[in-house]
Amino acid sequence: MKQNKKLSAVLGFLLIFIYLTTFSAISSEARRHHSKKSTSHKHKKSRHDHHHVPSYGNNSGNFNILNFGAKGDGVSDDSEALEDAWKAACKVEGAILEIPSNYKFLIKPVTLKGPCMSQLLFQIDGSLLAPPKVGAWPKSSLFQWINLKWIHNFTIQGTGTVDGQGSNWWANSASSTQLAFTQKLSDHKIPYMKPTALRFYESYNVTIRDIKIINSPLCHLKFDNCGGVNIDNITIISPETSPNTDGIHLQNTRDVEIQHSNIGCGDDCVSIQTGCSNVHIHHLTCGPGHGISLGGLGKDKSVACVSDIMVDNIIMQNTLYGVRIKTWQGGAGLVKNISFSHIQVSDVKVPIMIDQYYCDKQLCKNQTDAVAISGVKYDQIIGTFSVQPIHLACSSSIPCIKVDLTNVQLRPASSKLGYGSGGLQHEGLCWNSYGKSKGPLVPSSMDYCLMRGSGGSGPQKIARSRNENVC
Repeated sequence: MKQNKKLSAVLGFLLIFIYLTTFSAISSEARRHHSKKSTSHKHKKSRHDHHHVPSYGNNSGNFNILNFGAKGDGVSDDSEALEDAWKAACKVEGAILEIPSNYKFLIKPVTLKGPCMSQLLFQIDGSLLAPPKVGAWPKSSLFQWINLKWIHNFTIQGTGTVDGQGSNWWANSASSTQLAFTQKLSDHKIPYMKPTALRFYESYNVTIRDIKIINSPLCHLKFDNCGGVNIDNITIISPETSPNTDGIHLQNTRDVEIQHSNIGCGDDCVSIQTGCSNVHIHHLTCGPGHGISLGGLGKDKSVACVSDIMVDNIIMQNTLYGVRIKTWQGGAGLVKNISFSHIQVSDVKVPIMIDQYYCDKQLCKNQTDAVAISGVKYDQIIGTFSVQPIHLACSSSIPCIKVDLTNVQLRPASSKLGYGSGGLQHEGLCWNSYGKSKGPLVPSSMDYCLMRGSGGSGPQKIARSRNENVC
C-alpha cells in the first residue's frame, strides 16, 4: 500500500514537471513571435513616415523636398534638402522630385548629378529662388546657379518659377571695355563673371515644359554638349535693360526643338553657338531682346561649325535685331543650311542681318580670314523696321554664298523714316553677298542686294578648301 502511494506521488510529480516545461516553452516562443512582429511593425511604420508626402500622397516614387527638411519660407537655406531629395529620387526609375506649390525655396548654387534611373521627373510647381545678394555667392560658383550634368531621359515641368533674382547683378553694369575682373558698385564688388540660372551639361533626351524662368543674373537656360533637347511652352522674362541675359543659349548641342514659348530679355532670345546642328525653333514670341542669333562665331581665330538650323513662325516685337548671323574676323569654319521663314517683325531695328565684322569693342583689328557662310534662306520676313530693313556685311575675302531672299516685305515703322534721301539708311546695306531673290520685295532695292553667281571661283574655292574641311 505504501509503495502504491509512493508510485502515485512520483507519477504526479512527473506530470506537473512535463506540464510546466511545455507551458514555459510555448510562452517563450509566443513572446519571441510577438516581439518580432512588433519590431517589424515599427520598422514598416518608420519607412512609411519617411516617404509620406502630405500634398501628393505616399507613393514611394514621389520625393517631396519638404520631407527632406526644406522650410519653403523663401528665407531658410533649402539647398541641402534639394540635394538630398535629388539623390534619393535619382535612384528610383520613374521617380518624381516635387517642388510643391505655394512654397518658396531659397537655393544656393548646386550641382545635381547623374546618371540617374530613367524617366526622372523634376516637378516644379512652387518657386526656386537664387541668393539675392551678390556677396552670398561663393567665388567658385559664379558659372551657374543650378547645374544639371550627366542626365539622360529627364523632364522638368510644372507651373512654378525658377527665379534668378538677378537685379543686384545688373546694377550699373558696364561694358567689357570698362571691366577688368570686377567693377565697383557702392561698397560692393560685382564679379565680371555672372551665373547662368539653369545649365545642362552633357545631358541627353531632356524635356523642359511649362515652367517660367525669370531674372537670371546672366543667361537663363543653357545647354552645353547636349543632345535630344525639347523645350515647349516655357516663359523667360527679364528686363530689356538687363545685360547679357540671353533666354536660351545652345553650344555644342544637337537635335533641338524649341517651340510655343515666350521670351523677353536683355539679349538674344535664342543664341546658337558653335557645334550646334539640327535645331528647329518655331512658334516663338521674342521681345524685348536682340532677336534670334547665330554667333558670335570664330572669336580669337577659333573654328566654328553650325549647320541645319530652321527658324520659322516667329513673332518679333521691339527687338534690336530680327534674325542674325554674326561672326568675328579671323575665325575659321562654316555656317551652312540655315532657314528663316514666316517671321513677323514689329518695330525691329534691323530685321535681317549678317555681320561678319562683329566686334563688341570700340575697335577691332581687321583680319582676312573668316567663318564661311553658305546656304541661308530668308522667306516671308514681313513687318516694320526702325533703322534698316536688311544688313548683309560679308567678308571681303570670303563672301557669303547661296543667300536667297523670297517675299521679304519690310516697311518703316514710322512715316517719318520714309523711303528716299531724307530718312535713315533705310534702304539697307549689302556687301559681298551672292545669291538670288524672288519678289515681292520691299524695299525693291533688295533685289540688287545680292550679286548673281557663285561668289567668284577664287573666294569660293578658299571657303570650301579651308572651312569645309574643318567642320
